[in-house]
Amino acid sequence: MRYILFFLPILLLCNRGISQHKGAIHISSARFCTGDDPGWKGPSFDDSSWKNIIPGKVWQSQGYPDYHGFAWYRVHFILPSSMKNNAHWKDSLRIFLANVNDVDETFLNGVKIGQTGSLPEDAGGYVSKWPYTRSYHLPVAHPSIRWDKENVLAIRVYDGGGTGGIFMGSPFIDILERTDGLTIRTNSDSIRYEPATAAMPVKIINRFNTVIKGTFAYTIHDISSGKTYTTNSINLQLSPFGEKQVWVNTPHKDGIRCNYRFTETGTGLQITDTLSLPYLLTPPTPDAPRINNAPVLGVRPGHPLLFRIAATGKAPLTYHATGLPEGVVLDTGTGILTGIISLKGNYTIQLTVNNKYGAARQSFLVKAGSLLSLTPPMGWNSWNCWGLSVSEEKVKSSAQALLDKGLAGHGWSYINIDDGWQAAQRTTSGKLLPNNKFPDIKGLGDWLHTHGLKFGIYSSPGTITCGGYLGSLGYEEQDAALYAQWGVDYLKYDWCSYDQVVLNDTTTAAYKKPFFVMQQALRRHNRDIVYNLCQYGMKQVWQWGPSTDAQSWRTTEDIEDTWQSLYDIGFHQHALYPWAGPGKWNDPDMMIVGQVGWGESLHPTRLTPDEQYTHVSLWCLLSAPLLIGCDISKLDAFTLNLLTNDEVLAVDQDTLGKQARRIIYTPQQQVWVKELADGSKAIGIFNMDTKYRDIAISWKALGLPAAQRVRNLWTQKDLELIKEGYKARIPPHGVLLLKTK
Repeated sequence: MRYILFFLPILLLCNRGISQHKGAIHISSARFCTGDDPGWKGPSFDDSSWKNIIPGKVWQSQGYPDYHGFAWYRVHFILPSSMKNNAHWKDSLRIFLANVNDVDETFLNGVKIGQTGSLPEDAGGYVSKWPYTRSYHLPVAHPSIRWDKENVLAIRVYDGGGTGGIFMGSPFIDILERTDGLTIRTNSDSIRYEPATAAMPVKIINRFNTVIKGTFAYTIHDISSGKTYTTNSINLQLSPFGEKQVWVNTPHKDGIRCNYRFTETGTGLQITDTLSLPYLLTPPTPDAPRINNAPVLGVRPGHPLLFRIAATGKAPLTYHATGLPEGVVLDTGTGILTGIISLKGNYTIQLTVNNKYGAARQSFLVKAGSLLSLTPPMGWNSWNCWGLSVSEEKVKSSAQALLDKGLAGHGWSYINIDDGWQAAQRTTSGKLLPNNKFPDIKGLGDWLHTHGLKFGIYSSPGTITCGGYLGSLGYEEQDAALYAQWGVDYLKYDWCSYDQVVLNDTTTAAYKKPFFVMQQALRRHNRDIVYNLCQYGMKQVWQWGPSTDAQSWRTTEDIEDTWQSLYDIGFHQHALYPWAGPGKWNDPDMMIVGQVGWGESLHPTRLTPDEQYTHVSLWCLLSAPLLIGCDISKLDAFTLNLLTNDEVLAVDQDTLGKQARRIIYTPQQQVWVKELADGSKAIGIFNMDTKYRDIAISWKALGLPAAQRVRNLWTQKDLELIKEGYKARIPPHGVLLLKTK
């Protein structure tokens, strides 16, 4: 019966990337070489001249910044028989490789033991499976295993674009145990919040076809004060594939942690971890109307205009406008502006939104000229949740949820389909078609437009995309015409396989060329399509991106839902502030809050609540495009709280368009300051430490006058007149976001 377990999904430890078992072999280093040779899989191959690399981090961050294609890892290790002799279950050797970007073929002592994804030479060609966790299991008597001798694990990796290699976890080798079938997680969408308390459900899930008995013990404590609130222990019996739910009552504030331990009765093996409990800072949206969109819009004369006024308040709302330019109309029931402005110029419109609780007004400037995206785009992208499994149904579900949960009223407007929508072949005339997951992609775009939302699409300047779908090389004119026909409003153009075009030509001109080609194709159509260059910051794209008519450009490799990734990407944007401004935005990648998964099973982001407040605050200070990456239909109260704070979002959407500058930098703290259009400053004070810190700043050090009126943007509360400087106690990896007045 136990051998059936080899084929079951092992989710808990794979997702967290750790081993719970004594004697596990942790793979902290490997020999590494780019290129490809079948002889590299064998145990006798001499790899002593290869460089060392850390598995668990993409190779682009370890000295191979622009490399894509094949590479190999080789790990030498002694496999002691004591590992199986000391185990409780003695039948399965587990080789956990975390995630691999994009495809792996794995060998133990020259014998192939697993493959995830399809390689370019496989039948059907390259298919990326980069979000899938690699965890290969072998019977302990498998002939490839050499007990008490040296073993060689060889991993052949193919990276089709973006980041490459073994990443997002710490690889290890151990023996599978009964507790490896357990997943323990919070059910965040069911947390009940009160002003002072919260009730959180914790689920213990059995993924194995066997009964598991044990004790679940937990302690609730405050890491800020050191106070312990609750200690409890519960005996549980989990049926095969069953689950139990435990309600945990906690204070509703920052700094609350739940330390838990599950002890399996038969073996004494334990699972331990700490949960950081979410807390809400954003006040409830008032009943009276508010207009939340940026007060400026860029359009091109003669092109269709579509804009949904972002307003909140108790329904029903009615919308009014005076000073509309000729050719533009307002739907007073939905707040959607449509039409065409024929002549270049600046047009000031007075907007009013009413309900029975009052009225909100805004002076709204439409600039009909050459610039689009006068403030950073805000919306949703399918990649971080659905990956290549994206479908029309899933896109429409998230779009409907964006409307139903009120996000459109806070300025979120783009719905962008990422990789995975294209058919396998073009027509004989070269026309690109959607695959069967998108039976009516134009109809989807029309539906989005009917609701005042913008429609985004994805392609690559190479022959194939990062996920192995058709790219645009040689078909740029046809594809641009197709996008215009479908009513596309946003194009993400991802470098991916264009490596195979430039080959050894590393000149900046060669890297610019494909983006100029698509620019010219897009410009032949009377449609405003926001153009995003996704090429990971190569050749200092922020310096030449505007010359390709792009409105934003990726400055980094792909982001992951970890603090290390957030730190490496977000906090290393400090030198790029000179190149941000209206119509030109540095893009540090999509947001990693909520339920993410990249097409595998969705999981709550691994960022703590404090790290998520930091994430949103930093992206707004950076004037970054804000693209939600989670499944909006499963949006919990905490994530909704993060995404609907209009005063925080206004920092991102400020019309001056300046990116914050890093003023103070130490290993323990950073302070970033952003100039705003009204003459005030937004100030982000970040605790980079893993414990609470009292952080003091002086106004003088920030270049500010000696006395400041300050507002806390997350709580939306004014503070008293503060002289000299400010001192605050900030959570680990947390933030205080202020605005001077």
